[in-house]
Amino acid sequence: MTLNNGVKMPMEGFGVFQVPDPAQCEQAVSGALQAGCRLIDTVAAYMNEEAVGAAIRKSGVDRKDIFLTTKLWVQDFGYEQAKKAIETSMTKLGVDYLDLLLIHQPEAPKTMQEYGVIPEAWDLSQRDSSGFSPIRF
Repeated sequence: MTLNNGVKMPMEGFGVFQVPDPAQCEQAVSGALQAGCRLIDTVAAYMNEEAVGAAIRKSGVDRKDIFLTTKLWVQDFGYEQAKKAIETSMTKLGVDYLDLLLIHQPEAPKTMQEYGVIPEAWDLSQRDSSGFSPIRF
């Protein structure tokens, strides 16, 4: 599937919802990557971004071949909160860019503040043809 910004996104992926144990999460993501899965979906609220990042780093799969998605959670609504949450997620994941950033449970008009930080986050990503593709209402 091709996103609006031209980035190609795998049609199937592996999500880590309800896998809070770090060792179990890392093992699960490692297994998914070994099996050929290239889209990994997480969110800070799952409390497992560090384990996801560890699995990606240890996998031997080139980062550019992995499509990594995370989400802004409800407590991160607001410009400054969203900015901090994006930076925190990237640090915990141990990555310098995200392929897709979603706003979990968007609520207009609050959500419009998060859209303001996304261009800045795109600059943080330093990726030529990618960045962030927020959901549309």
